[in-house]
Amino acid sequence: MVVDLKAFVNGRIYVSFKPLKVADAILVDSGRVIYAGSSEKARKLAEELNGEVIDLRGKVILPGFIDSHLHLEELGMYLETLDLRAVRSIAKLKKKLGSYAKKAKTTWILGHGWDQELFEEKRWPTRWDLDEVVEDRPVMLSRVCLHAAVLNTKAMEMAGLLDAELPGVVRDGDGEVTGVVKEEAFELAREKFKETLTLQDYEHFVKVAADYIASLGITAVGTVSVEEKTLKALSNLEERGELKIRVFAYLDPGKREVKEGSMFGNLDVLEALRKLGIRRGFGRGKLRINGVKVLADGSLGARTAWLSEPYSDAETEGYPNISKGLLEKIVREAHEAGLQMAVHGIGDATIDMILDVYSSLNGSERMRHRIEHASILRPDQIERMAELGIVAAVQPHFVITDWWVMKRVGEKRAHWIYPFRSILKAGVVLGFGTDSPIEPANPWETVYAAVTRGKYEGVDAYEYTKDECLTIEEALHAYTYGSAYTLHAENELGTLEEGKLADFIIVSDDPFEVNEKRLGEIRVLETYVSGERVFKAG
Repeated sequence: MVVDLKAFVNGRIYVSFKPLKVADAILVDSGRVIYAGSSEKARKLAEELNGEVIDLRGKVILPGFIDSHLHLEELGMYLETLDLRAVRSIAKLKKKLGSYAKKAKTTWILGHGWDQELFEEKRWPTRWDLDEVVEDRPVMLSRVCLHAAVLNTKAMEMAGLLDAELPGVVRDGDGEVTGVVKEEAFELAREKFKETLTLQDYEHFVKVAADYIASLGITAVGTVSVEEKTLKALSNLEERGELKIRVFAYLDPGKREVKEGSMFGNLDVLEALRKLGIRRGFGRGKLRINGVKVLADGSLGARTAWLSEPYSDAETEGYPNISKGLLEKIVREAHEAGLQMAVHGIGDATIDMILDVYSSLNGSERMRHRIEHASILRPDQIERMAELGIVAAVQPHFVITDWWVMKRVGEKRAHWIYPFRSILKAGVVLGFGTDSPIEPANPWETVYAAVTRGKYEGVDAYEYTKDECLTIEEALHAYTYGSAYTLHAENELGTLEEGKLADFIIVSDDPFEVNEKRLGEIRVLETYVSGERVFKAG
């Protein structure tokens, strides 16, 4: 008798999106799809084998979403911290901080999501703003991009940044430290905060994030910049059977230290992986180690992404976070160790550097090394990516969040902004993600952004880049099969074809029948991983 068998019948089941395949039913056994076709046949097989029959009553099933790039532990932290995404003034930020501080029981007070471009005051917040509200406890409020933050004086002192001569420590016209920190300086502040966290804290944050992710219909993720405590937490949760989703980890290659204002890596983690013979795909159950993640530049919002020409609204080109020599060393060692590289590249100058490094490798196509974000991408760079077999892990919601991007790059570079359709036309595989908590983790908001590109929000870049809008079919393909391919998991995930793992979702509406304005409103009713329900709405 087959006790594990389930037949989901009388539904509209999207087996895949490219090519578009639709079935009435699927049959699931031992965590895999063993049949996709008619309800009559699925029901008959289930009844003959004493399986369970689940009548969908016309509901829609899709393959589970796969987020190719997010930060699980950071998402867990920020789900439990002060949310500043909707704040439109420094005055409101201070008011929210004051209310939150009265209730917060933690040593550090954390918040996330502010954007100075939205503030009525038309300036960055400062430590003096925060000191007016909280003086006796360290406060760290990260910008929406997670490449900058503002700290109060207490936090600056604890992080050793009040007197630090680093490029990431921002000073005003009088040479006073403002409390705004970027890139290396921000990383130092975050490390100081993380020193106060235990392994149990990390387990809690990861579990909170994974449960939340499952509720959004995401069944697998690529979590990046994974450090030791996060990996231990993931391993412990997997061992205890508490990890609801599949996790592909991209590790931080090693500890970082600041010397003469530059970031260096001692590659201790990468060296350990190499010595142990740990290659891409190592792991068990729902947890796999896939490779290594490197941050090669910053963000457009903080003007720390490295451009080949100066920003249109500032006398700077940004800068790389790593030297080409060190990047080449990390990439080559990872490649030779059988690990996939994921390199953060937002500015086109950074992407030139990444492609130069990738082009120096033998057999880069089979490893599918990644470029994360690829925000400002020239046509010649897209061609190089196609030639090298590089995949792009992109976050379409940036198109809406970065509504100000035309100010940064100007009309001359407008057509290089998030060129998703051009990437696809060149034959480069797109994997969708959110970079959450930087962007909302809800996949439907990402699908909406990929299809509309700020059309209804009045985003200036839309008029210059409307040809880069994707169809719903293309967006859903990128968020399922495309992301699975990016993670080297397309043989197991990304579609509901026979033999693949039964990771799928039941949704409130058929995305092909919903007006594009309403795509972001589609709700996930149930989420299944290996045929087992891990979330049910309500």
